[in-house]
Amino acid sequence: MKDNANFGKFEDAFVTAKGEERAHVALTDPQTLWFNTGTLCNIECENCYILSSPTNDALVYLTADEVSDYLDQLETRNWGVREIAFTGGEPFMNPDMVEMTRRSLERGYEVLILTNAMLPMQRKKVKEGLLELHKDYASKLTFRISVDHWSAELHDKERGKGSFDKTVTGMEWLRDNGFQMAVAGRTVWGESDAESRTGYAEFYAKHSFEIDAQNPGITVLFPEMDEKVEVPEITTACWGILDKSPTQVMCSNSRMVVKHKGADTPSVIACTLLPYEREFDMGPTLEDAEKPVQLNHPHCAKFCVLGGASCSA
Repeated sequence: MKDNANFGKFEDAFVTAKGEERAHVALTDPQTLWFNTGTLCNIECENCYILSSPTNDALVYLTADEVSDYLDQLETRNWGVREIAFTGGEPFMNPDMVEMTRRSLERGYEVLILTNAMLPMQRKKVKEGLLELHKDYASKLTFRISVDHWSAELHDKERGKGSFDKTVTGMEWLRDNGFQMAVAGRTVWGESDAESRTGYAEFYAKHSFEIDAQNPGITVLFPEMDEKVEVPEITTACWGILDKSPTQVMCSNSRMVVKHKGADTPSVIACTLLPYEREFDMGPTLEDAEKPVQLNHPHCAKFCVLGGASCSA
């Protein structure tokens, strides 16, 4: 990757621009297997991490049978994963979403679904399917709702006029039917962490949402990812300098399955944030994905190593 800010950096997977050994992360404790259900979304956000929109089908819909194949592989490879997580796009655009959830729950996994809780989730057939799952798996199923800001004004600035109210309507349905909820927000607004969490706490209280605003695994505040901003490359020496372990980085404990448009089979990706980077496509099987990940992208530094973000709880 080249841009003006990072010219000359991130070109060699194993060596930095200064000739130092690039840091890598081994898959040491797999806890979450992510599935990107497809990049189609009912809305187009101003700063979507993976450019999802009503027209972007670069990642096509996964099928329930494809998900089942990877669940089989989890057992064969003995990864010890506890959680299956679904993201998009908007997962409920995928016609197999409820069935994919069902198959994951039936295997005994916890399931996390990232959703905007808008119209795709609120369709009658989807609601019926979710209520059926809730009967048997209430404690195993969590919805992480995208609420970019606790105020309607700033949330709608990111997601379009009226989006906040539509999301709240979906959250109220989830609340009234006893579903577990978490929230994903953003830190772009210039607020301190404490200010953001105070705002979310007031929002939750107003709507009687049982969501913990102070728990960073429940109210997850993600930094913005601007590839035009200069970031340092991460060398093997950085772990000691930063007093950080590779086991604290997300690719030590997770992988994501995607299906590229035109591909015969899905692929396993090293990181949920880099679905289009060929360098981070590890191959079609979980066995392929057991190799270490070279931290050869600005997001690796800014978002994960320095920012400390994680897409899972």
